[in-house]
Formats: sequence, C-alpha cells, structure tokens
Amino acid sequence: MKTADQLILDAKQHIQEISVKDFHKIWTTNHDLILIDVREPEEYQEASIDRSVNFPRGLLEMKIAQHPLVNHHCDEVISLKELSQKDIYIICKTGGRSALATLSLQKMGFTKLFSVQGGIQTWLNENLPIN
Repeated sequence: MKTADQLILDAKQHIQEISVKDFHKIWTTNHDLILIDVREPEEYQEASIDRSVNFPRGLLEMKIAQHPLVNHHCDEVISLKELSQKDIYIICKTGGRSALATLSLQKMGFTKLFSVQGGIQTWLNENLPIN
C-alpha cells in the first residue's frame, strides 16, 4: 500500500519540476505558453493565473485535446500531436496534483512537461498576479 504522499514523491522522481520564480520569468515573457491548472473549478474561481486553462485533475486526460489552442481540430489525435510540440506547465494548489498530472500526461506521450513546484499557494505567497 502507498499513501497519496508516497505516490506524489514517486511521481516527482520521474517528472521535471520548475520553481514558481523560474516559471514566473517564463510566464512574463512568453504569452503563448500553455498553463493548465488541475485544481477543482471552485478552487480555480477563487484565484487563477492569467492565461491558464482549468482542466481538473480527474478530467485532464479526457479534456487535454480540448485545449483552446487546438480545439479547432476535429481529430483528437491531431490535437494531441500539436499540443505535444509545446511546452506545457501544470499547476495545482501545492504541487501534488500537478506532479501526478504531469506523470499521467507523460504516459500519454507528452514530453515537454513541467510541474510548477509549490503550486498556486507559492505563487500567492510570492505576491504574484492573479485573476
């Protein structure tokens, strides 16, 4: 048996994480980046980062091909291939769900993935801008 914390620690061994400070530098200069917030909708409504898309953790794998950047494609495989060429940043509240989500997207074949360490909580603690 494994606890949720153990699953998260295991996931973090297989993914790439990025600090909030490093992500903020990229976010301020790259307005075409993909940021997926995997928190629940009510959490997202309380505070979110500009240009983020909310796909809750439990629906991520089913919704990823519906990202606004590629949802004009009728073919899900084409959408996924187009997204796979982009850097994708995943954020949650504290970094646990984003680590699990990042690992799950890796298993789907995505390779340019980054889990934001500390999540929106660290973003808020750093007094960075929110919607």
